[in-house]
Amino acid sequence: MPLTDEELLARAERAAGSAYAPYSNFNVGAALLLRNGDVVTGVNVENASYPLGMCAERCALARAVAEGARPGGVEALAVTASPCGGCRQWLLEFGVDRIAFMHDGELRVRAPADLLPDSFIL
Repeated sequence: MPLTDEELLARAERAAGSAYAPYSNFNVGAALLLRNGDVVTGVNVENASYPLGMCAERCALARAVAEGARPGGVEALAVTASPCGGCRQWLLEFGVDRIAFMHDGELRVRAPADLLPDSFIL
């Protein structure tokens, strides 16, 4: 039985406990549901030079790629915070069907194109 968006978000919430966020103290976790049923998690990793930090969504996607995933191979992503613009571009490019995230205490589920209208795509 496939994971629900709520179950995927619960995995993201557990992953957030491993985040490295000593500057912002804002731990973020992400969980990707691959089309083969596997789940890959990621966390935000901060750096004193802020632009070098890594968002949880991109961490999870990079990990999935290292394990063989390619664009089109990700069904869903759940993340504990609304994705930033850069992550929205990554999610769109990877062809993720849906993104589940908490916003104002409510679980929202959106397609990447809805989160990044008029986006850049080759």
